[in-house]
Amino acid sequence: MRRVLPRGRCFHMPQWYRLCSTKDLPAEGEVREIPLGENLFCAAMADGQLTVTDNECPHRGGPLGQGVMEQGHVICPWHAWAFDLRTGCALHNPRVCIRIYPTRIEGEDVWIELG
Repeated sequence: MRRVLPRGRCFHMPQWYRLCSTKDLPAEGEVREIPLGENLFCAAMADGQLTVTDNECPHRGGPLGQGVMEQGHVICPWHAWAFDLRTGCALHNPRVCIRIYPTRIEGEDVWIELG
């Protein structure tokens, strides 16, 4: 089955892609936008745990990687929607979620599974 990601990137099966170097990751308690091809992802570091999510807030498309993190939640900079980094769900409405991507770190490389 073929899936289309934003900006037309097609993936046929789940595959691992190098997202960035560990040097590019946000500091503890911060978020950052990380590009991969034409796509942007939101990387967050909470309690030493890396979480990579969609960068686009489902509310109005705000860039989550430009937001802030509070108590394990990424906060959209446009309208302050907050998403739990463990579940991807909005605090005010658990039916509204952002995708959390599987990641792994090998040496100094950060990998993301897309598909």
